[in-house]
Amino acid sequence: MRVCIVGLGAIGGLFAGWMGSRLAAGRIELSALARGATLAAVQRQGGLHLLGPDGLGSVPLRASSDPQALGHQDLVILAVKGPALAGVAPTVQALCSAQTTVLAAMNGVPWWFFDGLGGEVEGLSLQAVDAGGRVRSLLPSRQVVGCVVHASSAVPAPGSVQPVQGRGLIIGRPAGGQDAPLLALGGLLTDAGFDVRVSDRIQRDVWFKLWGNMTMNPVSALTGAPSDRILDDPLVRAFNSAVMREAQAVGAAIGIPIAEDPEARHAVTRKLGRFKTSMLQDCEAGRPLELDALVGAVREIGNHLGLATPNIDALFGLTRLMAQQRGLYPAA
Repeated sequence: MRVCIVGLGAIGGLFAGWMGSRLAAGRIELSALARGATLAAVQRQGGLHLLGPDGLGSVPLRASSDPQALGHQDLVILAVKGPALAGVAPTVQALCSAQTTVLAAMNGVPWWFFDGLGGEVEGLSLQAVDAGGRVRSLLPSRQVVGCVVHASSAVPAPGSVQPVQGRGLIIGRPAGGQDAPLLALGGLLTDAGFDVRVSDRIQRDVWFKLWGNMTMNPVSALTGAPSDRILDDPLVRAFNSAVMREAQAVGAAIGIPIAEDPEARHAVTRKLGRFKTSMLQDCEAGRPLELDALVGAVREIGNHLGLATPNIDALFGLTRLMAQQRGLYPAA
């Protein structure tokens, strides 16, 4: 089975590290589409460095910046952040034949979210996520398997990855249901060490993860505060809850209700201890912020449905302006 990782960062590196080191020899032919310092490091090292409790290991894989050099794949694992999606989509398409599966391991509302969801939003294309529907035309949802990642890792240096905590994956097709190829993919990822659940309605799982991420990430980027400081401030926590209640209303309107109270979700996050969100880390490193997929998309869905989202609007506007001032989001 030919497997290519697109986006050899924290999450893509975790997929590559575990699949390349834990699956039986000969089961997969592993490659990665990479560029810059990551590509140079992997080529120099002859593979990916995987750090773990037993020290440093090497995971052989073929890396290139040219999809033609890698050829058509059976499975492409797409693990880039939202701002990179439009630019990388043509490259991903070049890795695909009609039989290729694209496992989309990304945060936020994805381009395929409304394909198969039904209701008045069936087939909706969001400008915040996929302007002009270009990604959908290149990567049609019939080839996509959605993936919600409940695992984290770190990149101590280009071409290296260090698992941190968690190993959960939820996978499912946009159209819902289960089939033999989907279950086989779940088995492959399970054998690689992930704790895999196959979902009958992956949009529910995407939305529930988004429900927590869409506040903690941008608020941390705005304030520079870690998670515990955000949740321990009653005014900030109340604002987060107000944003989450608006998102609950949007979710209910598209057929994905969330019964949980925001305070219950805060309690779960608080148990994770003190940490910096990925958006805060991106902000500190000067990387583009994944704001559209996490917040702008929810705001756009609300506008489409005629639902007022004043707190989401405020969160989006303030974070966007901060990011524009730092060159981390396109200028108005």
